[in-house]
Amino acid sequence: MSRFVHLHTHSHYSLLEALPKVKELLKHVGALEQKAVALTDNGTLYGAIEFYQKAIDAGIKPIIGVDFYVAQDSRHLKRARIDTRPNRLVCLAQNQIGYKNLIQLSSLGFLEGFYYKPRIDKELIQKFSNGLIALSGGHMGEIDELLKLEKVVEAKEAIRWYVSMFGEGNYFLELVDRPEIAEQEATNTRLIELGKELGVPLVATKNTFYLKPQDTEAWKILNCIKGGKTLEQFERMNQYEYDASMVSGEYMEGRFRDCPEAIENTHLIADRCEVTLELGKWNFPKFEIEEGKTFRQVLTDQAFSKLKERRKRELDEVEIKRLNYELEIIDQKGFCPYLLIVSDFLTWSNEHGIVTTTRGSAAGSLVSYSIGISSIDPLLYQLPFERFLNPERPSAPDIDADFADNRRDEVLDYVRGKYGHEKVAQICTFGTMLARGSVRDVGRALGFPYGMIDEVAKLVPMGSQGFPMTLERALKEAPDLRKKYDTDANIRRVIDLAQRIEGCARHVSIHAAGTVISPTDLTDFTPLQIDTKEGKIITQYEMHAVESAGLVKMDFLGIRNLSILGDAVALVRAVKGIEVVTQDIPVGDKKTFELLATGHTMGVFQLNGDGMTKYLMDLRPERVEDIMAMVALYRPGPIEVIPEYIRRKHDASLVKFMDTRMEEFLQKSYGLLVYQDDVMLTAIHLAGYSWLEADKLRKAMGKKIPEEMALQKVKLVDGFVEHGMTKAQATELWKLIEPFAAYGFNKAHAASYGMVAYQTAYMKANFPAEYMTALMTAESGDLEKIAEAVKECGRMGIAVLSPDINESRKDFTFMSDTQIRFGLLVIKNLGEEVVESIITERKSHGPFKHLADFAGRISHRAFNKKSLEALIKVGALDRFGERKQLFENIDRILLHNKAIQREKASNQQSLFAGVSVMSHGIVLRDSPPATTRELLAWEKELLGLYVSAHPYDPFAVAFKGHLLDCACVVDQKDGVFARVGGIITSVKEIITKKGDPMVFVGLEDLTGSTEVIVFPRTYIEAKTMLSPDRIVLVSAKVSARDGEEKKLLANSFIEVDETNIEDVVRMLKDGQWVTGDVRQEMTPKDEESPPAILHRGSLSIALKGKPTQEMVASLREILTSTPGPKPVCLMVESGGQMRRIQTDYSVAATDSVVSAIAALVGRQNVSVE
Repeated sequence: MSRFVHLHTHSHYSLLEALPKVKELLKHVGALEQKAVALTDNGTLYGAIEFYQKAIDAGIKPIIGVDFYVAQDSRHLKRARIDTRPNRLVCLAQNQIGYKNLIQLSSLGFLEGFYYKPRIDKELIQKFSNGLIALSGGHMGEIDELLKLEKVVEAKEAIRWYVSMFGEGNYFLELVDRPEIAEQEATNTRLIELGKELGVPLVATKNTFYLKPQDTEAWKILNCIKGGKTLEQFERMNQYEYDASMVSGEYMEGRFRDCPEAIENTHLIADRCEVTLELGKWNFPKFEIEEGKTFRQVLTDQAFSKLKERRKRELDEVEIKRLNYELEIIDQKGFCPYLLIVSDFLTWSNEHGIVTTTRGSAAGSLVSYSIGISSIDPLLYQLPFERFLNPERPSAPDIDADFADNRRDEVLDYVRGKYGHEKVAQICTFGTMLARGSVRDVGRALGFPYGMIDEVAKLVPMGSQGFPMTLERALKEAPDLRKKYDTDANIRRVIDLAQRIEGCARHVSIHAAGTVISPTDLTDFTPLQIDTKEGKIITQYEMHAVESAGLVKMDFLGIRNLSILGDAVALVRAVKGIEVVTQDIPVGDKKTFELLATGHTMGVFQLNGDGMTKYLMDLRPERVEDIMAMVALYRPGPIEVIPEYIRRKHDASLVKFMDTRMEEFLQKSYGLLVYQDDVMLTAIHLAGYSWLEADKLRKAMGKKIPEEMALQKVKLVDGFVEHGMTKAQATELWKLIEPFAAYGFNKAHAASYGMVAYQTAYMKANFPAEYMTALMTAESGDLEKIAEAVKECGRMGIAVLSPDINESRKDFTFMSDTQIRFGLLVIKNLGEEVVESIITERKSHGPFKHLADFAGRISHRAFNKKSLEALIKVGALDRFGERKQLFENIDRILLHNKAIQREKASNQQSLFAGVSVMSHGIVLRDSPPATTRELLAWEKELLGLYVSAHPYDPFAVAFKGHLLDCACVVDQKDGVFARVGGIITSVKEIITKKGDPMVFVGLEDLTGSTEVIVFPRTYIEAKTMLSPDRIVLVSAKVSARDGEEKKLLANSFIEVDETNIEDVVRMLKDGQWVTGDVRQEMTPKDEESPPAILHRGSLSIALKGKPTQEMVASLREILTSTPGPKPVCLMVESGGQMRRIQTDYSVAATDSVVSAIAALVGRQNVSVE
């Protein structure tokens, strides 16, 4: 067996520079029969904990290291073209001190030295070199670089410096195996000579980036993705073919047979590296309590006293017993400080008007409810504490706190202020290469056409319920994808390479909620870095690793709907003087349940969307438990229970229980399994499971691994039988549990979110204008949602008005119970600074009296032609004049503004005029008023949507009953024909594999929007019509592909405007579809021409056998040249039977037309029904 150990190894945590996942790497090391390996990712420790844990499990010794970037001078210098090429230095942790110093170096490389890469320098090396073994860095190391430049003296000085820093025997000259570079071979020879001369040991490395030589192309693709290059460009730029695979020890021994000590030293270094990490221990932040008291005493005092305050009475026996039971378990597990910490920042949030809720199982704790962690009473809603914490649970309880997203940072600032900025950080997370994205990235790198790769990527089904789709699974589940893979060599190559990079870490970002608070400096537990997008300090360890390292993850998730709720409450307080306390909102409000039962759910948390709304209308909820159940059931698997839940709610005689023991916990859900907890309680009460066993059941079923499911089935069914059920009953019960448990919802989680859903519905039902104002403010960045909200306001009798310079605030502005105004900040090209200056001026000196007053009082430097134009176009200055006239006089308004500012600056009046400019008005040139089309175009340009009207308004009235609404496309079956009208909102052109142009058209009417796909042939015919803001009608076929919204495949278009609208309406009434000039086609024929005899009913054409191309072409010519009101059906032979197909053609079924068709297919094959 070889004694060689790989000490310079990269994993996918080197972010688009290396391929191996940790598990794959360790499996390969095991196959090479090597007993140790180092992980040295570029500049970071991202994978250190995962690597350590999995290596121990695999029986391989883990050596934790980093391949550092070392600044040529100071880490603080960031000079272009100089500091972009740092040297490399590999450092390995020899002991615990070394591991801590790796954390310090890696953290400071980001926090102080980041310049394209995280860089350390010699100052940091001098400070944090204890406990480390260093390798000189190989090809890019400082020593190698100096030797290439023939700077031998400087190289010797550098070697002596490193030896003095790391200590004798702790610094090794690294001989990297790069046989393809003759220069490197020469450098290695000189390193051997220097090692002998200076008494510095040598070590051999391979510097690996993938596992096997056949991974070379996938590794190149990864580098292409990182650099935005194609494979052809990458190979042209890199002159060497580099084998960076993890080779065998025998190979390395052969390569370094003339320097055996370099091989032997790899083994000696591995033996010397002895780092033992203490993982899994929880370290809570230091929470100050009264001297002389324990955390248990403080928590007990708070729980009893605060629950008494909530109840406004003495506690009863049930409450006392439950509190004592929970406190005992919490204390046993050592979690008293944890609950006090969470209670502290949630209490602070509520005291400062920040709306919060708590997700997950914590709502099942009465202690949590008492001390303000949860607002859900677990006794009232029968939430089990054991789902949160039980004596057998080995892991820390999960308390997931949600905050209004516009105020979450205030809470984090409070926590930083309380515990120290150096002890609080958000957790990192890794974006990975997912199935579809991998296909697109590989296709792009290989230089294949976009259309070809896009088509393949779309054949990959979407993942669901937290389980991402994999390409391996997609090839099994998607027949069309499999067919392309099997028949197209290029597609096979793309997918094979995509599978190699799939799952690799692509980038690092901030976890949406996860935060850690440390009892000491964070770097005692985790390395840190700067998130380059937001500039925040985050951990280098992701959530599982950081918890293993000893810190408890706390969730601070920002939820937009909580912002809406909080802002609505604040608005009600401000405009009506009514104090709404969300936690005290009555849970039996009739107006709220009526709103839900009538389907007015737009903007209601968790309860909007067509599917959910339909079920709510059927359910007609009358209690908050119904809402909680709907939140839990409306997901794959459990959704099948909803119809039965509705039936049982309306008919108590249908309520039954499979076993009387289930009545205790299924009574409120009408005897149905609704929550994860129901499955767990069934296992506990009917199969004798403990809570730990029930939790294992839940986790196993959630993973949906067939082998594990089979084992669970045997155990659970046997348990049912052992505890009194028959085998048949037990099997029947398993059938109910099996499809449900994988997607089942935590009951406490459903209760928490169900309550927030109810609260938002309550505010909308009781304070509609205030709620919609808050909603539109929160959604102001999403034009689609704003448009939907404006439409909903219209339904509610609330007018949404254009911005007004005197009435609009920064955000959407509540005017009255029937009016809301757009805020000034929504206007494009205006800018927040100008908005702030307008509002400040208005507050200080009152409303603007007239145009000259406005122009004279705005003095902000950013107020210019662009911002004035924006205010005019959206109607914010309508009170001062007609929009077009104001627009045509922008120069005069700005001249007045500048004159006033100059006068203010000089602080004196003009000696010549004798009168202040401020006393003059502004004389405006005459201008014709703006047309409706101009006004609407301006609104769309600067507000993103039409406010005062919609361009399609008159057309919608005219075409009512003749066209399908855009919003109804999603309800149509695949393959049916539809005629839809609207305004074109977008046109995106692409090129097909054959090189032909086609387009994706966005179409919008008053009900919603849809996408129309226009293939090349149709695009050629309709190209002149297809541009934004045109009104068109489209005849199309509905297309429904798996995982995608339904779209329309266009057959033909008709452009409509004010000049031809009457003709188009007449055409539609006659059941015709004329794609040419409608006015010309609809003009009556010469009166002397004999009238054609029209056949009533549809025209059916039977096609026996396979028709020739000539027949099809001739038939198409007849059908397209004789448009009329009669639909055409084809009768096609299929599987020995005649199949009826409805076409998109409608013809004038005259004798001549019937005869022409009969001449082609035979008179017996043409019938008019």
